[in-house]
Amino acid sequence: MNYYFTDEEIQSLIAEEKPFGGLIDEMMNFKESDGHKRSSVEIVRADNSLYVIKLRQNLNNVNDFSAILAFQERGFNKDFKIRRYNGKSHEYSNKLEGDKFYAFHIHMATQRYQDVGRKEESFAEATDRYSDLRGALKCLLKDCNVITKLNPQTSLFSE
Repeated sequence: MNYYFTDEEIQSLIAEEKPFGGLIDEMMNFKESDGHKRSSVEIVRADNSLYVIKLRQNLNNVNDFSAILAFQERGFNKDFKIRRYNGKSHEYSNKLEGDKFYAFHIHMATQRYQDVGRKEESFAEATDRYSDLRGALKCLLKDCNVITKLNPQTSLFSE
């Protein structure tokens, strides 16, 4: 299954409340694999489709990480990446705009990039809103309307 969403549909997915029934710490429950630590949690929608939050960090480079919010139909293995919060580990170029930067950056799904055959989240903007994976996750939760419970011992939202 290949997904295609218009900009309006993407904004609707972002705006939808995503209640995560667990504690934030559950999102940071990593397993090591292929030189990375990874975690993934699912938020089931009323129609049984899913939002998936995926975290990945390189074990050798703390700036090589991603915090991803994806959409997935139940029973399908392919997802649609709505947002991807990346670390500052590589130069990135927006192919259609022709700009380049070496910075922490946020990838955003767009209709425009889908229309030219690129990955849905190919457009990115540099950001100074975070400087590590925990900060990226914090931005994802806030930007994408994920409602979580706070564990009193968690340091995710400690300032």
